[in-house]
Amino acid sequence: MKNITTLFNLSEGEDNREKTLESIKKNISFKGANLWILACAIIIASVGLNVNSTAVIIGAMLISPLMGPIVGAGFALGIYDFGLLKRSLKNLLIATVVSLTVSTLYFFLSPFKDVQSELLARTAPNIYDILIAFFGGLVGVIAVTRVEKGNPIPGVAIATALMPPLCTAGYGIATGQWSFFLGAFYLYCINCVFIGLATFLIIKYLNYPAVKQVDEKQQRQVKYTISFLIAIMIIPSSYLAYTLYREQQFKKNADIFIENKFINNGYTVIYKKTEYNSRKKQLELAFFTKKINKVQSVSKRVVYKN
Repeated sequence: MKNITTLFNLSEGEDNREKTLESIKKNISFKGANLWILACAIIIASVGLNVNSTAVIIGAMLISPLMGPIVGAGFALGIYDFGLLKRSLKNLLIATVVSLTVSTLYFFLSPFKDVQSELLARTAPNIYDILIAFFGGLVGVIAVTRVEKGNPIPGVAIATALMPPLCTAGYGIATGQWSFFLGAFYLYCINCVFIGLATFLIIKYLNYPAVKQVDEKQQRQVKYTISFLIAIMIIPSSYLAYTLYREQQFKKNADIFIENKFINNGYTVIYKKTEYNSRKKQLELAFFTKKINKVQSVSKRVVYKN
């Protein structure tokens, strides 16, 4: 048992705590170089989403400094430094507004406004995005508190993906597609809350000393606030995950139906389209009714509605 405890001991390899705190404070602020880097990352991410380039989007995620104030907020809650918490949230708000403004302006001016798959991927968050944000945040804050920061930081920046949802929200504003804005901004909020929560838990686990003594009432207020934020993030995302599961089941059943009723009976399916939403569940098919030969072929198009 002792060996297992030693194996998972986070105190080993931990950096000087004052040095870690100073590093976190330095990465909170959005002015000067940080603001320029943020603006460039926004443009790069927006271009990547616009041209549907995964590589460009990953590049933007790697250079984005957005994690700084989020980790700072989680750290501040962990040590009950409400001054640091206020600064972190203020800078996060500045970064969010700047990101939304620049991305909205870019997509408003861009002649290419088609919806790409990279944009669509950021509009329907679910419970899996919470898991990614939380465990990505755990890795990030563990790496920040180490003497040797190691390789996890770039991976965390890619996995938690703060910049693309903000730029997608900007696309939604620029094109007047408010469902895109709401879905993408909700994903951004999920990432912020659960990266902050992961930071808070690790700081508590490492037993960082509080900057000042707080009474039980203040501690309860912090816990209630965190619980409330978790609830408003988890409940809608759980419903969206359930909806995604139902959609996947519908598509799976549709494939089985096509296999049994058409392909196994000698028909050649040449077109298939499934539509699943709250209003209708529909399968649309086009197929050849007999084997194709050199002289003739006959085709039919049918629509099955659920």
